Amino acid sequence: MRQTLAIAAILTTAVAIASVAAGEPATQRHSLEEAVAATTRTPANIARDKYRHPVETLAFFGVKPGDTVVEIWPGGGWYTEILAPLTNAKGTLYAATPWPDGAKGIQALQAKDAANFGKVKLAAFPVTAADQPKVPDGTADVVLTFRNVHNWRMGYQRGGQDYSGEAFKQMYAMLKPGGILGIEDHRLPESASDERELKSGYLKVSTVRRLAEQAGFKYVGASEVNANPKDSADWPNGVWTLPPTYRLKDVDRAKYEAIGESDRMTLRFRKP
Repeated sequence: MRQTLAIAAILTTAVAIASVAAGEPATQRHSLEEAVAATTRTPANIARDKYRHPVETLAFFGVKPGDTVVEIWPGGGWYTEILAPLTNAKGTLYAATPWPDGAKGIQALQAKDAANFGKVKLAAFPVTAADQPKVPDGTADVVLTFRNVHNWRMGYQRGGQDYSGEAFKQMYAMLKPGGILGIEDHRLPESASDERELKSGYLKVSTVRRLAEQAGFKYVGASEVNANPKDSADWPNGVWTLPPTYRLKDVDRAKYEAIGESDRMTLRFRKP
């Protein structure tokens, strides 16, 4: 009898554990859906969800409400509007920006809505001086950067000097062992000339993988959630020809609007 009860208890525990494990992705996705549906999001940003697939993208990166998340170069805060409500109750969100001017977009969000964005912590990225605020080493569960690696490769704010290797090393330092680096960026075909990475805004997946792996990251996998087969990645003014920038303004605007935002790689890496 005791043996029967013991076996029953073990089976019950196993089923409970399996049920929790099976429920975790659903719970995570529900949290992401709630954050994306937040009423504090800007209507113009919501209109771009069809191109950026925030629920699916963040689910692929495994972002959870209790995580310490670092958003690298959030700009005006398109993803911050989602990540802040997601992490407000249980987690921590850092906005890591070019210091100090890059923080102005997030500071504007905080001034407008302190209740929802007041907890966002500001940090410098890349850190270039000892007195700049930084994300403490080994504290982040997830580091995310959306459409920024091409800027480092092109030497944006560094006089054209490529500093992507330095950027990846600093992101690696932020993460806990086992932490995740999520990258989304404009994708250049592997057959294209390497020179196009220096001026078009597009990057090869192989380049991003090389930079991440040289910094110590392990490649986990890729998602095609942000793919756009209409994008040839060969436009007169680079990726900025397409929406939302429309660098050619009204020239062939309908054509580029029909193409939509760029074809993008979505890559996940792990710190061992």
